[in-house]
Amino acid sequence: MGGAVLHVGAARADDNGNLVLQLLERVNTLEEQTRDMRGQIDQLNNQVQQQNATLSKQIADMNFAMQNGHGGASGGAASAASTAAAGAAPLASADGAAPAKRTAADILKDGNAALLRQDYTAAQADAQQVLSGPKSVRQIDAQYLLAQSLAGQKQYRQSALAYYDTYNRSPHGARAPSALLGVAATLVALGDKASACQALDKLSSEFPEPEPRIRSAEGIYRKKAKCGG
Repeated sequence: MGGAVLHVGAARADDNGNLVLQLLERVNTLEEQTRDMRGQIDQLNNQVQQQNATLSKQIADMNFAMQNGHGGASGGAASAASTAAAGAAPLASADGAAPAKRTAADILKDGNAALLRQDYTAAQADAQQVLSGPKSVRQIDAQYLLAQSLAGQKQYRQSALAYYDTYNRSPHGARAPSALLGVAATLVALGDKASACQALDKLSSEFPEPEPRIRSAEGIYRKKAKCGG
C-alpha cells in the first residue's frame, strides 16, 4: 500500500513537472507569434516611411519646377538638384564612404562581447535585433544570447522561457543541452526546484553523454535543486 502511495506521488510530481514544461512551450509559441507580428509591423512601417520619403521628394521637385517655370531649363535644374541630393545622401563619413551595414554575424559578435563585459542590456538589444530580422540559423544563437542576457539582468522567468525557446527551435542542435541546463539554472534561481529537476532529467535523458562542462554543471544544479536519485 505504501509503495502505491509513493508511486502516485511520483506520478503527480512528474505530471507537475511536465505541465511546467508544457506551459513554457505554450508561452514560447505565443511569444514567437508576437515577434512575427512585430516583424510584419516593422516592415509595414518601413514601407510607409519609404513611401512618405518618395512622396516628399516628388512634392519638393514639383515645387521647384513651379517656382522656376516649366520647360527644359527648369527640368534640367530640377534634375540637377535631384542628382546632387542623391549624390550627397550616402555620404556619412569624412572619406565619403557609406556606413557598412552590420550582418547578423556582426551583431551577434558585438552582443557576445557585450555579454562578456556584463553589458546585458546591449547584449539583449543585439539579440533582439537578430531575432526581429529574416529567419536564419543565426536566430538560434541570438535566442540563446537573449536568454543569457536576461539571466544576467536577473529576469529569471523571462530567461527560462528564452532558454526553453532556444531548445524548441533546435531540439537536437548544438545549443540544446546548454539551453536545457539554462532552464534548470533559472528555475533554481526562481526557487522552483521540482521543475528544475524535471529539466535536468530531460537533459540527461535526451543527451546521455554531454560535454564535460555540461555534465559538471548538471551535477552542481542537481545538488542545488536537491534532485532525488
